[in-house]
Amino acid sequence: MTTADRDCVYLVRHGETAWSITGQHTGRTDLALTPQGEEEARALGPRLKGLRFDHVLSSPLQRALRTCELAGFAGLATLDRELVEWDYGHYEGRTSVEIHRERPEWELFRDGCPGGESVLQITERVDRVVARLRTFEGNVLIFSSGHVLRVLAARWIEASAALGRRLVLDPACVCVLGYEHAGTDSVIRLWNDRSTPQRRTT
Repeated sequence: MTTADRDCVYLVRHGETAWSITGQHTGRTDLALTPQGEEEARALGPRLKGLRFDHVLSSPLQRALRTCELAGFAGLATLDRELVEWDYGHYEGRTSVEIHRERPEWELFRDGCPGGESVLQITERVDRVVARLRTFEGNVLIFSSGHVLRVLAARWIEASAALGRRLVLDPACVCVLGYEHAGTDSVIRLWNDRSTPQRRTT
């Protein structure tokens, strides 16, 4: 994985949980990592070694924070409640298959969740995060959950949250957001990566 040296935002989805295996929507339910998830989190350490991070942020939910700790960033992260996963409301703990039995046309990134966050609400929340990220100097490392990170990537490039539907993000994968054209364009440099990061030498 080759990335720019500075002013990039690295996104890390937490490792495996019991509900990521079953496909249950995991919003505010504070699940622990599975043993496999903990191994995935530890494997992030060597992948991120040698990269300098000027800011480390984490969702306070234990699946993200534990991933952060096992990756070697214990004590370095600032907890940020605006990085918690999408609030699925009445759909918390349910699979898409179960939901579609009741609402065949339902689509998260278009319809949001009854009793939880609408698309507008999560967009506004993520926009606040993006605005803060743009004030930071240097590299930023973020540990959080899949759907909120997909929305964050979409909003980073000034697309609608609906783009998140097309950005599959697996457990313990790394993504990189950055800039191009002397900082005038916000871009996605890398997505859903499992390889070992390397610093660019030219």
